[in-house]
Amino acid sequence: MDDLARDPRALALVLDEDPDAAAILSLQLHVLGMQSRYYRCAMAMLDEVASCRPQLVVMGLEFADPDSIALLRLLAEQEYRGWVLLLGGVEPKIARIAERVGQTLGLQMLGSLDKPMRLTELRERLGSLRLGSQPPGVPCTEPFFSAAELEGALARRELTVHYQPQFELATGRLSGVEALVRWAHPEIGLIGPANFLPLLTAGQSRRLTGYVLEQALADAGGWQRQGLALSLSVNVTADDLMSPDLLALPRQRGPGEPPPLVFEITETAAMDDELLGSEIAARLHLNGLEISVDDFGVGFSSLSRLQMLPISELKVDRSFVSHLHEDAQDAAIVEAVALLGRRLGLRVVAEGVEAPEGVALLERFGCTHVQGFGLSRPVAAEAIPPLARTQLSIRERMAASGASAGITP
Repeated sequence: MDDLARDPRALALVLDEDPDAAAILSLQLHVLGMQSRYYRCAMAMLDEVASCRPQLVVMGLEFADPDSIALLRLLAEQEYRGWVLLLGGVEPKIARIAERVGQTLGLQMLGSLDKPMRLTELRERLGSLRLGSQPPGVPCTEPFFSAAELEGALARRELTVHYQPQFELATGRLSGVEALVRWAHPEIGLIGPANFLPLLTAGQSRRLTGYVLEQALADAGGWQRQGLALSLSVNVTADDLMSPDLLALPRQRGPGEPPPLVFEITETAAMDDELLGSEIAARLHLNGLEISVDDFGVGFSSLSRLQMLPISELKVDRSFVSHLHEDAQDAAIVEAVALLGRRLGLRVVAEGVEAPEGVALLERFGCTHVQGFGLSRPVAAEAIPPLARTQLSIRERMAASGASAGITP
């Protein structure tokens, strides 16, 4: 037996009520280099998870006692750090809810697969796994980083800013960027924000927001000196915006007409206070800044807020956009948000675009801008001017790939 077969982390535990489906899946896992064990009893599977810590747990969603979402909570209580793949059999909406619950609980979710499973789909889902190793970026103990490490990173300015390009549908060209923070850890390498932002104190969060805004403004100034004027979006919390130091930073920009600066409000809980939300929005407007409602449809936003607040932009949440072609309800939501935004004279940005072929449908719905890994991944500041100069427009890329406008699903 080779080392991979002996490694318990190369083991997949399969929990499903259908033994035929489990047998097919076990064969497919074997082809992909993983051992598997099949269970019809949830508690027996959980005992095995506790004892051997497998790399992958595959769970059917049709269990009733305990139900599959309760099982996800039990996995999280065991501090399971492997991957979790869900098997369908229920309506897609329920599968997506289960996946989001798992992510919220800190589980490493690989999404869901419909039955019968196809080997190509399974290989695609498991493509990010390194067989026989822990999932990348997953801590062995909690918390991943200490408060002292985070404080040191702030002091040493190890936190850097990358930019998610945003494209205007009317022209197909690069029109703006969203500033995204990364930690350039001296030993681990580049770390995404999900691994450290939740551990920041309120004071550290305000300092980090100020640093990101300062760096983003400096980078935007450099692009402008090269003849490139892009809108600049920065994620902020309501608590951040109560700091006078933060509001003073945009006023310190150099001479010339500055590009639009958009603050994306992300802190749902702090915006529950209607008066506070109105005060923040008014202060931004008075300081010449624009407001974007981030994750529209899943956060604090409501129709009354759109009516009373000086908002410039709606960002349609990626959870609707990514399933646009598979789910008619998601398509209807995106179309309704785009129509609402257009009637209110707002920019409508679709987040999470994973393939260029989805762009034509988003434009037909009335979205004005798009962003997502399917168009460009976040890049360092120095990569933005070449991207703006050399990138094909979205329409040219669609024509080159043979993508069509498509139809509403």
